[in-house]
Amino acid sequence: MIVTIARANTNEYLWISTIERIETVMHAEQQLAEIQEVVADVLKMAKAGGADNAEASISKVQGIAVATRLKEVETVEFTNDGGLGISVYVDGCKGSASTADLSKKALALTVEKAISIARYTGEDPCSGLAEKELMVEKNIDLELYHPIDLDTDAGLQLALEAESAGLDSDDKISNSDGASYNANIGLKVYGNTHGVNVGYPSSRYSLSCVLIAGEGDDMQRDYAYTVSREADKLQAAQDVGREAAKNTVSRLGANKVNTCNVPVIIDKELAPGFIGHFVSAISGGSLYRKSSFLLDSKGEQVFPEWFDIQERPHIKRALASSVFDNEGVATYDMDIVTNGVLNHYLLTSYSARKLGTKTNGHAGGIHNWLVKDTGHSQADLLKEMGTGLFITELMGQGVNIVTGDYSRGAAGYWVENGVIQYPVHELTIAGNLKDIYQNIVAVGNDVEKRGSIFTGSLLLESMSVAGE
Repeated sequence: MIVTIARANTNEYLWISTIERIETVMHAEQQLAEIQEVVADVLKMAKAGGADNAEASISKVQGIAVATRLKEVETVEFTNDGGLGISVYVDGCKGSASTADLSKKALALTVEKAISIARYTGEDPCSGLAEKELMVEKNIDLELYHPIDLDTDAGLQLALEAESAGLDSDDKISNSDGASYNANIGLKVYGNTHGVNVGYPSSRYSLSCVLIAGEGDDMQRDYAYTVSREADKLQAAQDVGREAAKNTVSRLGANKVNTCNVPVIIDKELAPGFIGHFVSAISGGSLYRKSSFLLDSKGEQVFPEWFDIQERPHIKRALASSVFDNEGVATYDMDIVTNGVLNHYLLTSYSARKLGTKTNGHAGGIHNWLVKDTGHSQADLLKEMGTGLFITELMGQGVNIVTGDYSRGAAGYWVENGVIQYPVHELTIAGNLKDIYQNIVAVGNDVEKRGSIFTGSLLLESMSVAGE
């Protein structure tokens, strides 16, 4: 259930005081036990209905999302969502169904429909539960759950503080696309007929601000944000607003550059997405379909000899931590890349069987990748680059994972003698990811940790830059 109140000024918002605030009603242990019981019942229904095996998951989320624009309340949204999904396997055939109604009657009907669907699908020898011996055995508390009262007044105050600080920090800030605060607490349970029935609660909070600056006919837009498992670990609201203003104003007066081939720095906020293309290329689905530029690259040099990527799923309070994946497979530490050599593909049970091997716990994605830095600060990277392009914005979807061809719109700053000279825009950077990854010169120690890939800024030896 989602309830949204849109475009209310501060006075109009007062009527919501009858709701006051959503208390932290998710008593984690009690709710986990109740939902695990539901999952167990559903799995029993599936077996009784003729399924050889089955797996089910339930997620529940309560949250608020509030936004302001030009120092007025823009939207207030309350979320109370949940649902169950079940997959059954009958004679090598798979059927899936889902429901948001967790009554016994609805659950029984959902199981019945899943089994009915399985009887009409084709047999697939690669489908089925992941191997029993790979299942998670012990749930570890990764400290992902830090609940607070879901207080819309407090959230709006943070959004107003961020936006006001940004609007008031520089005369060149002429408008705002608003500030928003989001708070979500929830839980997830997974179970299957191998005897697995595990779950955990989690929380996530974020605050962002988007501003517009103007100077003459030039208009620029930029943002800043903060995110954490713990509400009190968010960056101060006023600092978020001021950072958004600083980022926006710094883009004014942007020029074009001549077409050239120069060294490039990918800013730390963009670097995780840049490494994310590598994630796609070594994922099992891309590999068994033969739609990856890194096909048959396991054991091969794909990065420079000094380059390492480690996966650490059990970092406490991190945003991508998990003890098990979406198939109940236990996660564990992995060295994905060592000395530039690719050690592992990212496999689910289905893609692993397609490739003749076993899953390694990546159903649902990756879990905290740590890209080894070279000890360079951002100033060091600029100095080592000398003259080139410092990219702070990428646009478009010009990435071909099949061939590795890369071409995207870009904006940022022109650098000479290690010093930023002026902002630039309306550029296109291009190359092939296979070559680009091999040509990474350094990784900054300005590590971005607001996601699943922890990496600093990337210095690339050269890229083709299309300008004037």
